[in-house]
This record gives sequence, structure tokens and C-alpha cells, in this order.
Amino acid sequence: MERRHRRRRRFRRAGAAAVAVAGATVLVVGLAQAGTASPGTGGARDASAAAAARPMENLGRGVVAVRSDSDSVLVSWRLLGLDPEGIGFNVYRSTAGGSWTKLNGSVLTGGTNFVDSAADLGRSNSYRVRPVVDGEEGEPSGAFTLGANAAAEPVVRVPLREGGRIQFSWVGDLDGDGEYDYVVDRHGTQQRIEAYRGDGTFLWEVDMGPNSRDQNNIEGGSSTIDVGHNDGVTVYDFDGDGRAEVAVRIANGVTFGDGSTYNGLPDNTRQAMAILDGVTGAARATAPVPTDFVSDGPMYARFAACHLDGTTPSLVAYMKNRVGSGGFNLMVTAWDFDGSSVDMRWKWLRNGNHPDGHNSRCLDVDGDGDDEFAEIGFVLDGDGSLLYSMGGRGIVHGDRFHIADMDPSRPGLEGYGVQQDNPSGLHEYYYDAASGELIWEHYGSGADVGRGMAGDIDPNHPGMEVWSFDGLYNAPGNRLTEPNTNLRPWPQMGLWWDGDITMELFNSGKIEKWDPDNPTPTNSLPRLDQTWDYGGVLGPRSQPVLLGDIHGDWREEVVLPNGSYNELLVFTTDRPSDTRLYTLAHNPAYRNDMTVKGYMQSHHVDYYLGAGMTQPPRPDISYAGGGSGR
Repeated sequence: MERRHRRRRRFRRAGAAAVAVAGATVLVVGLAQAGTASPGTGGARDASAAAAARPMENLGRGVVAVRSDSDSVLVSWRLLGLDPEGIGFNVYRSTAGGSWTKLNGSVLTGGTNFVDSAADLGRSNSYRVRPVVDGEEGEPSGAFTLGANAAAEPVVRVPLREGGRIQFSWVGDLDGDGEYDYVVDRHGTQQRIEAYRGDGTFLWEVDMGPNSRDQNNIEGGSSTIDVGHNDGVTVYDFDGDGRAEVAVRIANGVTFGDGSTYNGLPDNTRQAMAILDGVTGAARATAPVPTDFVSDGPMYARFAACHLDGTTPSLVAYMKNRVGSGGFNLMVTAWDFDGSSVDMRWKWLRNGNHPDGHNSRCLDVDGDGDDEFAEIGFVLDGDGSLLYSMGGRGIVHGDRFHIADMDPSRPGLEGYGVQQDNPSGLHEYYYDAASGELIWEHYGSGADVGRGMAGDIDPNHPGMEVWSFDGLYNAPGNRLTEPNTNLRPWPQMGLWWDGDITMELFNSGKIEKWDPDNPTPTNSLPRLDQTWDYGGVLGPRSQPVLLGDIHGDWREEVVLPNGSYNELLVFTTDRPSDTRLYTLAHNPAYRNDMTVKGYMQSHHVDYYLGAGMTQPPRPDISYAGGGSGR
């Protein structure tokens, strides 16, 4: 039974926090107070859980430093989600292992970055920050070292072992030190997963075994990962102990990081869920995948971390296999890991017109405090029941969709999606994310629209812009910003990079910026940087292996391998910014989305982030593992 939006919204708005600086507006923000579902074996959770603050990673300051030109270094660090109002920072440098010297005169209370133009760059320089609250200086952060004679490049290079092609990377705090570590896939005759500390120290390898040799992107092996729009791997702290685990869908013949081989299933078609220790790669728990559709072969998977009760993290697995040469079975399951066992919380089997796509999202679409699992044409509530479906409203399969606060004047979140060969001629649509009610639709000749993007790129119009190949629209006004449809950005991925509040763009290895006052054709947008200049290599569909707020201030990193696949290039901004926002990784919607791959899309926070924004609310979170902040 479809359930309409029926709950009281908890969205909060705060007043503007803009101040005039040198003729510009500088924003200082982030310091405000019909399918069938069946239960699994996890049991009901405490009814009071949804009222508690959701635990998120107890992150450190994520200090990073890159040489921005011949004589300057940009040092950047995190403002944390629960930092006290008015917190400031002091920046320190140690040259060649010498004593620590404070670099700033007065306490820094604006953007969490600092330009050091006095360093001896012929020697190594380490940087760290100390928080200042009520005039008292706190403990120092971890340090980041910029090597002697480091290249002037917006890149942090993470060494890897030699190995096969890398398609995806994930981050999580595997060892509990407060900083992100990396997990990567490796593609060859058999697939592998590898884990590294943030500095490139190798931790472990998992061999996905002989059942990963068939890497067909629709119907492959029972342990095959990361093909087509599937992943079957993600990284998150699922038991709340302050250390991230690695979740992976497995089959017989998988060898874990401790050298043990899994053979717990009766045949090579059946599959299991495994939760791996982040430091060792050993299996901490396994459980068989339901066999509702096993007669049609193994099921590929797409994973997401979701707080389905608003508090405890769950793994949600979208799984499909093909019925002969025709349609597809679809099963969505949710799993809980308590530190010793992994148990299925619920299972949903598609039984009706509920369109899916090539990417999933998990966030609180209706403001009730619990996460929902969202597909391009339907949403499952936190208990696994169908919240709504847009199949009966003319929506069919499509490649990409976005959910965000696209209209700051309208309560709640909005969605935007594109269509693949919709028989009605529908190309793109904009809707209420809480109910699925359509707000506007655009039609044209039948086509596979393929790609669509959403983000604020034009400060002349309130709210976000959305665009595919039919032109650039302001989402709230449903009005074409530029009537010549070729004068629009390419709809690839968004990226916050240059320090202002509007979004930049990541397109086929280029970091670009739309100039609304001087619109140019798609292939000639103003370019801020290009990743191939530093050796970066793109994956399928010109996508990076990871995009997200990994370290430094609130702006995002793009991660690519080099051509030899023995190094991760973490592209991080080298541009100062006066904008002050808590790290995007402490925003629940954004952090959930960092765990999802599929056809990679931009991540969005659950508040309006763009020109004219108001101060976002303090996130309703706590720090995992009982931490009080670093």
C-alpha cells in the first residue's frame, strides 16, 4: 500500500549570516544552534531511538596543505558539526622537524583555511591547528607534512601497491584515528579489494575469488563487484564503535584479509553479506542473501549506508538479476551489524510499477528524522514499506536523479530526474521529495536523456538550477535561464571548489565554472583546472573513483588514480575562501551519499547550499564511539 507524506516536518530555517568584506558578500555559516515488505531477523529497535541524535564519525581536523604557487601554501582544516559557536583557530608550522611556530596574528574566525607565504619550501613543512574557545587554546590537531620542494599542484598523492585497474574508492576511518582511510577495488581476471591508511600504508587485500571472473555488466559472477551501475561494496561505521567496517556482497571462494576463504553456501549461485574488519579485512560477520530470485542466477548489488530509525546505521542493498532475456527482479534488503552478527532487518520485493534507475540515494526525504531509501521512481520508508511510487504518474526508468533543497523558499526537499525513452515523451521532471507529487515536467521527442544535474550555478535566480540536454532551468521558477539550449553546462557532476557558495562543475577531468553573465557553449566553459595535467585517469563514463569532502574545509575533493594505478591523486582546492561551513561529511544526507556508487552523481546536503543561503541548522548528530570531538 502506498503511504502518502503524513508526518510533521522538522526542517528548520535560520537567519542570514552574511557580512560585507571588501565589497563582496562573505557568508559565515555552520555555527547555528506498492511493493511487499517483510521483516528480517534483526528484531524491532527501541521506539525512542529515532528521537536520539544520530551518531556520526568522530572526525579530526583533517588538516591538509598544498602548494598553490611558487611561494605560497594553502592550509585547510575542518570545522566540525558540533564545534561550539564562536570557535576560532590558530595555525602552526614546523619546518624540517623544528619547533612549532604560530603563523596567524589574531585568532582565525572566518573560513577554515590560511595562506602561508613565508615558508621555506625547499625544506619539509608540517602544519597543524589548535582550536580556540573562549580565549583558551585547545589540544593540537594531527599534522600534515608538505614535503621539501613539493610541486605546486592542487593534489595530495597517496601511494598504492602495483595492481589492476581501479574503478571505485571509498573512505572511512578504518583505524579510529579520526581521519579518513581509503578502500579501492582492483579489476583483473579475478577482482580484489584493498585497504590503505590515509598516508598510503597498505592494510589488507580481499580476493573476490573465481566467482568474480565473469564481469558482464548485467549478468555476471556471484562475487563480481563494481560493474555497470552496481557496486556491492561500501565503507561505514555500522556498529558505532568509532571504526569503519567494509561491507561486501560475497560468494564461495572469497579470501578475506586474514587469509581465510569463505565456502559457507551450498552452491556458487547463492550469495552472502559480509562485514569486514576495517584494519585487518577479516570477516567479522556473514549472513546469507535471501534466495527469492536465485532461480534466475546471482544478483548484482548497490549499497548505501542509511540511518533507517534516525539513529543506528544500516546497510541497504539494492539487488537485481535478469529474468531470462527480459525484465529484472528487484529486491531491496536492510541489514544491521551489532559488532558480532549481521542480521536482515527487512526485505522488499518489487511487485508493481515502481521504476528504478542507475543510482540510489538514502536521506530523510520527509523530515521525520528517519532516513528513507530513494530510487528514481519510488521511495521506501525506514521500515521497508513503500512510502510512494511515481510509476503511476508517468515516470519510467532513467539514469540520474537528485534530491536536495533546491528551492529555499519552499519547505522541504525537492527532486529532479531524467528519463530513458519515456513513451510519453517526458524528458525531465521536478517533484516534491516527501510525496512524489510532480511540480513540473518537460516533454520532447522520445530520447534517452542520459544525464541530468542539479546545483546552484546562477546567483541571479533564487534556488538551484537543473539541466540535462534540453537547456538550463531555474528549478523553482521552471524558467529557461538561457534560451539557446547549447548555452548550458555539460550535465556531469557538481563540485564545490573555488570558495564561493555557488557550485563548480567536474566534467571529463575538467574543473569548470558556469558564468551566468557571459554564457558560453558547453564545450567552452571557463576552466579552473584540468586533472590530466597532474596524471589523473578517468574511469567509465568519465567518472572519478570518488568525489566528496575528504579533508580540509567544507569544499570537496576529487579522487582519480594515476595511469599506472599505483597512486591515488586526491585533488583538493588550492584557493582560499572566507566561507565558513561545517564539514559536509557531518551532514547526514551528504555522508550517506558518499557511500553510494552506481552511475556516480553529485552529493547534496539536506539544507540549501547556494547563493543567498541562510545559516544552516546545526546537525542533529552525536559522535560515534562516545567521542566528544577532537
